[in-house]
Parts: sequence; C-alpha cells; structure tokens
Amino acid sequence: MRETREAREKPRLRPVRPAGWWWDGLLLAALVGLTVALAEGRLLGLDLEVSAWAFAHDPAPLYWTARVFNLLGQGGMLLTPVSVALALAVAWRRHSVRPLVLFAGTFVVAYFTIGPLKAWTDRAAPSASVKEPFLPPEEAVRIFNHLPAGAYSMSYPSGHVANAIVWYGLIALLLVALTNGRLSAGWYRLIRVAPPAILLVTTTYLNFHWITDGLAGLLLGLLLDRLLHRVPWDDVPLPAALRRWDRPFISAP
Repeated sequence: MRETREAREKPRLRPVRPAGWWWDGLLLAALVGLTVALAEGRLLGLDLEVSAWAFAHDPAPLYWTARVFNLLGQGGMLLTPVSVALALAVAWRRHSVRPLVLFAGTFVVAYFTIGPLKAWTDRAAPSASVKEPFLPPEEAVRIFNHLPAGAYSMSYPSGHVANAIVWYGLIALLLVALTNGRLSAGWYRLIRVAPPAILLVTTTYLNFHWITDGLAGLLLGLLLDRLLHRVPWDDVPLPAALRRWDRPFISAP
C-alpha cells in the first residue's frame, strides 16, 4: 500500500556536502566581504586590469568560441525549457507533482535573490565603456553607482554564473531521478561543475561582467544551491487535491 502524506514522518532537511551550516555561513560572509570591499573601492583595479586584457586579446576565433559556450547560461532559451521538460518527464514517470514543485521552488528562490541583488548594487558592465552610455572605465566599474536612466545596471553579481550553479544543479538532480539513479557520478559532477566554470570564464572574457561579478555569482550560486538541496522535496506538504500525484521522486528507487 502506498505511503500517504499523513503517514510520513516530519520532513527533515536533506544532507549536503560539506555537511553543516558553517559552509553556508562562510559563503555568505565571503559574499558580504567582497561586496563591502568593492563598495570601498578595493579590487576595482583588478576588475579594470582583467577587463582591459580581455578587450586587448579578442581575436575572432576565440571571441566566437566564447560566445557559443556562453549560450550555456541562457535562461529563457535553454535553462528554463530544459528544466521544465525534465521536470515534466520525471513527474509523468513517477506519477508525482513534486518535480514541478522543485522547479517552482528553484525559480522562486533564484528570482527573488539574484535579480533584486543585481538591482540593488547598481553596477554597469565592462561593455558600458564601449557602448551606451559610454562611461569611462573607472566609472563603469563602480558598485552602488548612479547610472543614467535606461542604462544597464545589473552586472553584480553575475546572473549567468549564479543561475548556472542553481539550474544545472536542478537539471542534474532531475536526470538522476529520470534515469532511476543510473546517471554516473562523473556525468553528475560534469553537469554541475562544467557550465558554471565555463560561464565564469566566458562572461569575463567577453566583458559581459567584471571578474568580481563572476566571483560574487559563484558565491551566491553555491549558497542558493546548498539551501535548495537541503529542502526535503519528497516530503514538502501538498494540498489534499494532489494526493494522487503525491509520490516521492528523489529518494524513490
């Protein structure tokens, strides 16, 4: 007889690696520390030097190769459709609405953290020095800027990097469920690690982001990923109307 929602034990947080909340605190402290350092004018020289090097070393083959690999971070064109398709496939196979709950939870967490932080920090991209609003590099690099109306001011932290960590973590988890655990550990790690690493390099090389934007995106993405993976998605209470589709999909064989 299938286990009902009422018979389940009280939901417990899922384990993450490294275990313990100390790692989460370290990531948060590093993100805050990096933001404060930038606000005080530190590390801006590093951003400018890396950006200048990238502008000076952009032969067409390398540039277009980076542009192609940078597509791995396209949310509307790639990450969202792939995630929805996988969530629907797992939901159909497991007769469970919970994969869709996981997708919705991931979307909400990413949307209400990454975007607002980018809007609050009000930082231009390196490319703002070579196109509208044509800011001097030393002004474009500033964080908590006061940019002209309509100017792009959503550079910090890098949404490409942060979203890649969150969404490819979701994709890897759904692939494990879809293959009934047959996805190898090597492929699992590759799906989770390769896209964020590629995007950190390409967004910096293409001057879509300052190097510290990417580092901040890395810290924020890892923090959100750990929080999302702690959630017991198989045991989150659901409305009674969904009981027929209330089955586990992460812990189920």
